[in-house]
Amino acid sequence: MSLEFAIEYPCELRARYKERHLRAWGRLASLHARVTTGSQNVPSADVVHFVEESESEIERVGEETSVCLRCPARLPPEAAGEGEAVGCLGRVTYPIEAQFEKFLADRVQLALDTIAVEDHPHLLRIFVDGDSPFDGEATKDLRRVTHDDDLRFFDLRLPIRFARQAAHLTTDNLFDMLAGFRSEASPRTTYQRELPFAAAADYYDFLDLILRRDLMNGERQRLLARSQNYVQFLRLLAALERAESLSTRILLD
Repeated sequence: MSLEFAIEYPCELRARYKERHLRAWGRLASLHARVTTGSQNVPSADVVHFVEESESEIERVGEETSVCLRCPARLPPEAAGEGEAVGCLGRVTYPIEAQFEKFLADRVQLALDTIAVEDHPHLLRIFVDGDSPFDGEATKDLRRVTHDDDLRFFDLRLPIRFARQAAHLTTDNLFDMLAGFRSEASPRTTYQRELPFAAAADYYDFLDLILRRDLMNGERQRLLARSQNYVQFLRLLAALERAESLSTRILLD
């Protein structure tokens, strides 16, 4: 299970294939990488069989996505996800790690407590506003879901509550905000949500503050080594930067 995202850019691939094809290739390449590299999150026997039966399609994906090497929407190689074949796609895998959720909560609280209100990123001001549209209900619903194979969307069964000026909020509100906005283009793109171009700079400023700014090098190295979600959100941050420079949006689902 994963939250998939893409930079919507009119590239050579999209001239030949629909968005659903690129998403399917992204999932297939990611599964193939996890199987062949011996990831601890080993897919089921059915998934392994499916990937083995899809070797010819994997070869085709490799050939077709070679055009990504010269595409301006291609994300930097150092921010590449595991097995990510299409250069402008990425994914945040579930369950969201408990340690990563705690890291986000600590960083948001630190920003609220130490940065003057007038210097808060625009998105942080919206987050704490009493009329914020991010009520946390969608994430709250996801926390309740447990699949038949015991998979969950979040390691933590209860959200982390913020303090002081954000005492009315939890990390459910935070993840609702990070999930973006409902997309009107979903019948065409197959992505249900989006981060529109008008919001790209605000989301970039917020995530840059939370994920990178003034982060001790030691903590950053520990996160890179131990948290898959941290690396994946860094790829989303890179995608926001590209989307802003290309005047386009991020698709999410």
